[in-house]
Amino acid sequence: MARARAKAERGAGRAAPARPLDQNGRPLGPRALQTRRRLLDATDALLAERPVRGVSVVEIARRAGTSPATFYQYFRDVEEATVELALEAAEEVPSILEPLRADWRGKQGLEAARTLADAFVRHWDDHHAVLLFRNVAAEQGDRRFRKVRIKALHPVILELAKKIGEARDAGRIAEGIHPYAAAAALASMLERLAAYHQELEYFGATREQLVETCARILLHTVTGRSAT
Repeated sequence: MARARAKAERGAGRAAPARPLDQNGRPLGPRALQTRRRLLDATDALLAERPVRGVSVVEIARRAGTSPATFYQYFRDVEEATVELALEAAEEVPSILEPLRADWRGKQGLEAARTLADAFVRHWDDHHAVLLFRNVAAEQGDRRFRKVRIKALHPVILELAKKIGEARDAGRIAEGIHPYAAAAALASMLERLAAYHQELEYFGATREQLVETCARILLHTVTGRSAT
């Protein structure tokens, strides 16, 4: 419920998205939308318990309080429902990037970088199973998941590249640093940190230390300055 409220708040003021369709191309009414939501929430919950390949339509339908036949009215398979969950997660990315629109000069720059790194970690913690499968499937060539991953990462790279380009034009970072190449490298770092921060903690670095280190790398690359 809390996640649903947060999505509603983030969506305030935006254009209403197109109404979802069933498998026959018909727009869904209010009751159908509620059923579809229950099926997505059930899929999300099961993905947090086991790999997507181990989740069945029967289990999703049972947890949602409906039937497999009803599931197939809305989704072709479990992976299609997972694509939809990944799309919903991608819609959160613009709000995560808000710190990049701040002034990164002085102490507020490091704080903005911390906020950005922490937001990525929290985003992945909220959607870990879905995002991890999205990335694995995309790397294996699944075009559906590749498209969703690009949708999520595109604004990240654009905003970082804009910030880096401004610093390069002002002479604060080396001419040899290409804004988009640097932005892609930073986006990859943020994703890996967020996806595997719990595993990295095995080596003795706390979540807070990982976020702080990532923030300082971001600040130095984006502005050419090191935090003291």
